[in-house]
Amino acid sequence: MNKKWIGLIRPIIATWIILLSGTSFSQTWPNKPIKIVAPVPPGGGVDILARTIAQKLQASFNVATVVENKPGASAVVGTDLVAKSAPDGNTLLMGYSVLATNKFLVKSLPYDLDRDLIPVAYIGYIPLILVTPPDFAPNNVAELIKLFKDNPGKYSYASGGAGAGAHLSAEMFKYMTGVSMVHIPYKGNAPALADVLGGHVSLMFDTITTSIAHVKSGKLKALATTGPQRSPLAPDIPTMIEAGVPGFEMSAWYMVFAPRKTPPDVLEKLNTAINEGLKDPVLIKQLGEQGVVLVGGSLAQSQQFLDSEVKHWEKIIKAADIKAE
Repeated sequence: MNKKWIGLIRPIIATWIILLSGTSFSQTWPNKPIKIVAPVPPGGGVDILARTIAQKLQASFNVATVVENKPGASAVVGTDLVAKSAPDGNTLLMGYSVLATNKFLVKSLPYDLDRDLIPVAYIGYIPLILVTPPDFAPNNVAELIKLFKDNPGKYSYASGGAGAGAHLSAEMFKYMTGVSMVHIPYKGNAPALADVLGGHVSLMFDTITTSIAHVKSGKLKALATTGPQRSPLAPDIPTMIEAGVPGFEMSAWYMVFAPRKTPPDVLEKLNTAINEGLKDPVLIKQLGEQGVVLVGGSLAQSQQFLDSEVKHWEKIIKAADIKAE
């Protein structure tokens, strides 16, 4: 065979080798343990969901699936680890809502959310709940807004730290209603909620699972929840939208991510396995009792949701000039 023919055939052979190797890889995947990185300390919603999904993947693929906690820098440490991992489907991230806001609140992120990571499956969300001390005068959101407008800057709100869901929810509330209130950040939700319970701070947007017991016992008063629909944990409490703030929706959401260049058929296998796991009635009941609304959906739907969250928070953070402080 002359050199001319060899030159023509070589790229064709190379292409077939790539295609065949890709097919071979997807057919044999997974052939080693899968790791899910939780970018938070053990305990809490992110960690619990990571371990739940790990159990489902282990049962589905019959390979060891472990959770590795890599907390630090508002989830940046663990997220960056996965973003820079081999795109082979064996290293995943249990991401959560902070990934969408970090794009605008954290300077010099070591990874690019769009370039380095891809959503695998939207797991679900937990709505927040707007709570006040029981003797605080307003009994609904309309009365709260009137009080704050009549007394600009007089009242304060607590959060578990700058950039956290409680902080962003309250700043979004300020932006959408035109009220003025003072932010008092704490080192974590527990001390923040303690001061609301003690009557030292006027209000807080807290995760519903943390506050609902205090609401039921009368130690806190709930004015609204922040999900798209009423929470099964608090069916008698209106959403912020029902309470008169159109478009106000804020939830702590959870989503599995993989490195962006992970083979599409591997992503499909992961997405299918996770969606099957989310249909488990026992799991639905267990997580529902903790306030988690399971969602699921396709790869495309997961990407669409992430894109909508990024777009939403870009608008709010820039318009309200929210700082990570």
